Amino acid sequence: MDAHQDPISVEIAVENYAAELARWREVRGMSKRALAKAMGFDPSYLSHMEAGRTKPTAEFSRKADETLNAGKAIWNRWRDYERARAHANGTQQPSLPPQPRVEQPYAAGSALVVEHDAARLDYDGHAYRLTMRRLLRNTGTEPVTRYLIRISVDRYPGDPEQSNAHYRAHPLTWDELTLTATCRGETMRWQAKHDRDAFKEVWLLFDNEHGRFPLYPGESVWIEYAYTVSDDKWGNWFQRAVRLPTGQLEVQLAFPAALDPVVWGTETSMTAEASPLRTPPVRSDDGSLRVFTWITATPDLHARYRLEWRFRAPLGRATGQQGQQGEFT
Repeated sequence: MDAHQDPISVEIAVENYAAELARWREVRGMSKRALAKAMGFDPSYLSHMEAGRTKPTAEFSRKADETLNAGKAIWNRWRDYERARAHANGTQQPSLPPQPRVEQPYAAGSALVVEHDAARLDYDGHAYRLTMRRLLRNTGTEPVTRYLIRISVDRYPGDPEQSNAHYRAHPLTWDELTLTATCRGETMRWQAKHDRDAFKEVWLLFDNEHGRFPLYPGESVWIEYAYTVSDDKWGNWFQRAVRLPTGQLEVQLAFPAALDPVVWGTETSMTAEASPLRTPPVRSDDGSLRVFTWITATPDLHARYRLEWRFRAPLGRATGQQGQQGEFT
């Protein structure tokens, strides 16, 4: 933290810490249970830490950073928390614990399910355009007014210190993402929840300057959002995380056929390490594009599905693709 900047509050420091921990766990494709076991902690303790209900500690931060090979990113967020706590104590302000954060990010009484989840990634040789369509149903008793999405990238997954340095010098920006979202033919406003160099959390809002269109109990609605990431920040694998009950999950990858792409995938669950997808992606040719489609019904909650690829005939800038990665949810 810059000494010339106003210190952040203890509550914000805890939120930043929780977001950093969750980001690195997801980048590494580990469930909370798997990470807790590797660190020697109870899974419930890890859940409380990611939810911001437990204060960060030096021991936990050191073990998490080492286990996730996070290049001291988690350790640095703990140091930010300690600075914020010391500043609060030094100015006679009480260092109160943060307000509990509910695991379900939506309104009490709401219960979202995803009836159909369709994602498409298009690569043009320079940038990736991600388009997500989701059919949401509110099975609860209260209207839903917002929907949480996450974008996480890692340029050098095998070298976190180099990756962190890369994003400090070349952060993922809102301008380059050009995020758009629609629902019922209406533009959805959005608000940033977390804005870090390689990780974004965004609330898509069921409203705009013309009015509100909440998702009421018993209703279903399609939402669509899309964004762009250059290929120096997003690359040769794409991971999906199932955070809400889902009926069908579909992923399409579309690459220039001239690159001669090949695609494969793995699945990670709460109880098992990464294993090959149970069914292979299906290839089809569409003019100058080669499209790979993978579909699964009723995926397990908290499962992660990772599709990876390589180009056997790289052209131009595509020669730099190996070793990059990205996720969106």
